Amino acid sequence: MEILGKILGNTSRVKIMRLFLQSKGKVFTKKDVTKRSRTDESVTRKEIKLLYNIGFLKKHSSGWSLNLNFQYITQFEELLIKSGSIDRKSIIELFRKTGKIKLIIISGLFIKAEDTRVDILIVGDKLKQSKIEEGIKKIEAEMGIELAFVVFDTKEFVYRLDMYDKLVRDILDFPHEVIFASKELSTQTLKKA
Repeated sequence: MEILGKILGNTSRVKIMRLFLQSKGKVFTKKDVTKRSRTDESVTRKEIKLLYNIGFLKKHSSGWSLNLNFQYITQFEELLIKSGSIDRKSIIELFRKTGKIKLIIISGLFIKAEDTRVDILIVGDKLKQSKIEEGIKKIEAEMGIELAFVVFDTKEFVYRLDMYDKLVRDILDFPHEVIFASKELSTQTLKKA
């Protein structure tokens, strides 16, 4: 994100552009853009004006949307969406202080797999839900799209795993990547997966 921010002027612009690129056809108010991209209101106003002036955005009576006729839309999608992914270590660090993390699995948007039910699964004990939600919002702001996530305490996850719970099976049976696993859960998960 830092490199893209330097190339494109700043990280706020990257977040805002990703938001519109990930939400083709959707109209956002200035307030929506500020909230979803986690940028300052004055920065949002400046970036929207710039992106509108170069033809990247289209103005509506209720807000702005991506201009689907923008001549470089494909190139920006390649640069900001298809090649842009969040570093796995950053994800782990983001959730490390939310409790005793035992397992983090990413899927869906993170690994460019479509039709998955969950983008991120977090398992642990003494987890602070508000800190997890804050971390999710940070990732959403960087990626420009809402994530589907699931949080389980270790006991519930192991129970669901043993019972062949559909949600857990859908995560483990389809493309996914284990980016963090404690010793105890990596053994259980690998045995049953």
